[in-house]
Amino acid sequence: MKFQKAVVLVLGLLLAGTFAAAQKVNVTGDWELTMTTPRGEMKTVYTFTQDGEKLAVKTTGRNGQEITGTGTVKGNEIEWSITRSTPRGEFTSTYKGKVEGDKMSGTVEFMQNPVEWTAVRKK
Repeated sequence: MKFQKAVVLVLGLLLAGTFAAAQKVNVTGDWELTMTTPRGEMKTVYTFTQDGEKLAVKTTGRNGQEITGTGTVKGNEIEWSITRSTPRGEFTSTYKGKVEGDKMSGTVEFMQNPVEWTAVRKK
C-alpha cells in the first residue's frame, strides 16, 4: 500500500511539473522569422500578443500593409494563420511549430509546398 501511494505521489508531482512548465510558454513580443522559399531567404518580424492560449499576430507585408491574424499556444505548440491580399487575390498561410525558450521552429504551407521556418525573439 505504501508503494502505491508513493507511485501516485511521484506521478502527481511529475504531471504538476509538466503542466507548470507548459504554462510558462509566453511568446508575447517581437520575433524575427526566417524561411527559405523558392524565391530565396525571407525574413519577417512578427509581433505576438498572448492571452492564455489565445494569440494575436501582426506583421507588415512587402507593400507596408499591416497584416493581422490569430492563433493558439498550447504547451509549447504554436499555430497561427494570417491572410494576405495580393494582386492574385487573398491567400491564407497557417504556421505550425514548437516554442523552445527564445526560439521556435516549424512549417508553413507556401505555394502548396511545406516550407520550414525558424524564429528568434528580438531583444
